[in-house]
Amino acid sequence: MPSPPHSTATAPRRGSAAAPVSRKRRVSMGTAGGRGGSGGAGCGRAARPLPPPAARRTMEPARAGGLQLFLLLFLLLFLLPALAAAAPGDFDPYRVLGVGRSSSQADIKKAYKRLAREWHPDKNKDPGAEDKFIQISKAYEILSNEEKRANFDRYGDAGESQGFSQQQHRQFHRFHDGFYFDESFFHFPFNSERRDTSDEKYLLHFSHYINEIVPDSFKKPYLIKITSDWCFSCIHIEPVWKEVAQELEALGAGIGVVHAGYERRLAHHLGAHSTPTLLGLINGKITFFHNAVVRENLRQFVENLLPGNLVEKITDKNYIRFLSHWRKDNKPHVLLFDHMPVVPLLYKLTAFAYRDYLSFGYVYVGLRGTEELSSQYNINVYTPTMMIFKEHIDRPADVVQAREMKKQLIDDFLSQNKFLMVARLTSQGMFQELCPVKKSHRQRKHCVVLFTEEGEKFAEAYEAFLTFAVANTKDTLRFVHVYSDRQPEFADALLMDEEKYHGRSAVVILERRNNAGKIAYKALEEAWRGSKEDNFILLDLLDQLRTDPGLLSSETVVADLNDELAPMFLIRWFYSTVDYISDWWDSLFHSNWREMMPLLSLLFSALFILFGTVIVQAFSDSSDTRDAPPSGKEETAAKTEKNDGSFSKESNRIPKKSFVEVTELTDINYTSNLVRLRPGHMNVVLILSNSTKTPLLQKFALEVYMFTGSSSLHFSFLSLDKHREWLEYLLEFAQDAAPIPNQYDKHFLERDYTGYVLALNGHKKYFCLFKPHRSGDEGGTPGLCEDYDALQHAEARGKSSCSPGSRSIKNKLHKLSFWMERLLEGSLQRFYIPSWPALD
Repeated sequence: MPSPPHSTATAPRRGSAAAPVSRKRRVSMGTAGGRGGSGGAGCGRAARPLPPPAARRTMEPARAGGLQLFLLLFLLLFLLPALAAAAPGDFDPYRVLGVGRSSSQADIKKAYKRLAREWHPDKNKDPGAEDKFIQISKAYEILSNEEKRANFDRYGDAGESQGFSQQQHRQFHRFHDGFYFDESFFHFPFNSERRDTSDEKYLLHFSHYINEIVPDSFKKPYLIKITSDWCFSCIHIEPVWKEVAQELEALGAGIGVVHAGYERRLAHHLGAHSTPTLLGLINGKITFFHNAVVRENLRQFVENLLPGNLVEKITDKNYIRFLSHWRKDNKPHVLLFDHMPVVPLLYKLTAFAYRDYLSFGYVYVGLRGTEELSSQYNINVYTPTMMIFKEHIDRPADVVQAREMKKQLIDDFLSQNKFLMVARLTSQGMFQELCPVKKSHRQRKHCVVLFTEEGEKFAEAYEAFLTFAVANTKDTLRFVHVYSDRQPEFADALLMDEEKYHGRSAVVILERRNNAGKIAYKALEEAWRGSKEDNFILLDLLDQLRTDPGLLSSETVVADLNDELAPMFLIRWFYSTVDYISDWWDSLFHSNWREMMPLLSLLFSALFILFGTVIVQAFSDSSDTRDAPPSGKEETAAKTEKNDGSFSKESNRIPKKSFVEVTELTDINYTSNLVRLRPGHMNVVLILSNSTKTPLLQKFALEVYMFTGSSSLHFSFLSLDKHREWLEYLLEFAQDAAPIPNQYDKHFLERDYTGYVLALNGHKKYFCLFKPHRSGDEGGTPGLCEDYDALQHAEARGKSSCSPGSRSIKNKLHKLSFWMERLLEGSLQRFYIPSWPALD
């Protein structure tokens, strides 16, 4: 029995060495170690119990330490950025602009302009200038908006309504760039700020766009990009956009960037429904870019935005005509000499910016036909040269040469030569710019005004005044002239003694006191002739004015000047119409369906209403004027009944006119109005005489007015005095309706047929007869035949039923409307004739 003790004694020794390993394996592997088949049943049971209490105590602190570390990381990564974003001193627009909380908008704007000029990246080469400029712009955006300023003063935040604020946007990306969502780690640079920080200085906001960019687009075109985050196409165009934006900005074009995610209102206002979208803005008008995004296309797109008549090509043949237009245009003329065959874009942009002040011409010195021009002004063909011509075209007023014409150089050169030496006041805006209101004693500016008129008579006085102005040009003096006949109110206010200066030139020295039109002035006592004496007198007054501002003793209030160069209303309307049509034509081909849907809906609705109305009217008219089928000599009763039924429907027609058209039946229109009358049409003829014409026609019009809506009825009248024989020939076929006298009847010429009405059917050769109503036959039916013998007996006594003495003339047509209804119903008796007699 020694073996069992030995086995029990040795098992613990083996287990003591393996115990730490087995416990460590049980902790890390769980129950997997206890399921091994080599251990047998005993080993499997040994793996199931929990570790010893000492081992459990060592594991619990490790787990607690891991949880504490996780909580610490959570606090650092999530709460600290939020606290940093909420810190009140993180971004203070008042501190950025250096103004107090009670500062006015004028002080804020003044501080913004000063700091913007100082920290603009183009002028300040400090590495932090760009960030500082962005902070200045952001601060001014908040403080210039009263609502955002109030929110910042109250809550410490501007409270932007669209998405996150810019500061929150940056804090968020600082957080995710640092740990979890570092886009550089995953190589997905979708974030716009990480992608290109240069776009920040071009970012546009809605108020900034409306208040500044749109007005500025009348001086330079803008190229605007609409972008957003997570935009694959925006990534592809970024290198081209960055290159073109820098190039165009240096040339004088405006650049703008709109982030559709944060400026949805502005993106919708611009009409951009997808990203990326490129568009141009000029004169407040938006034009979309639809070509491939390459450098050449973008440059050409901006160039096409500009008007085509900004720069005129100048050669030896037209340069004198071009420079001589200074008097008509009232502008200096600029000539640029360069060896480029096409006009540089820089020069076109400059011409657009100064088009209200200067006229521009371009001379290609390499072109044959410009040798005389180049030699006359001694041009260096290898160096770009810019010349300004004013009143004298034989010599330039100013010249600048540079191997590379820069925008800043051109702007400085042109801004000093915007006006002629003696410019003509043609508008109120020009008057305010040439003669500004004094702001302080040192900023006083006096205007010397020559009142003259057009014509050779005043040329000598003008030339003398121009010579005096050239010799006495100073910063505090401005020489101008006015045509008195074109600005009569202005001249009358300053020249009180009109008779003294009538037909002569006059000189007035004035100073504008306020924008309401108040002016202090002094006029030369004598008219201006340009003599040496006049020059001495004017020079002496100007010298006295330098030391004694009270010399301008007279004061008055003048009205605004007329705009002499404004186009006529019809021309402005024509240009506006052309622009509208071109915009509509361009949008027709390039706009998406979302933009075109309202226009298409309106167009199709109008077409549907128009064509629907035309089609319905056409079918209605065709049913009214449908001809009856041709019939033979013998017509059946069924056809007659059918025609009468269709004819009777016309009685329900509403009158289309407010009057009854009644024509006289004469031998001229007899054939067309009766003999060849269209099938289904009838001519209702009233018999009258010259004495009864007016009252019978009035009564006839009243009775038949309700039946004028039928297009199958025509109304005429027949003169009994002219065509009595024709009427009596027709009445022979109606023996039962009226007695037919013979030529030996003594009452033949006394018989009165006035008031008879005949309904004549020219195609079927029959007529219906209406006999005038007798005053004693109220219950009778009009149109029925009287007893022939009784009527003949009454007429033999000379008491005709148609005698005006027995009834009034208007009562003859009493109950004619009932007879018309029976006519349309087809219930009247018809009297057929073989043929219509001639109306001689």
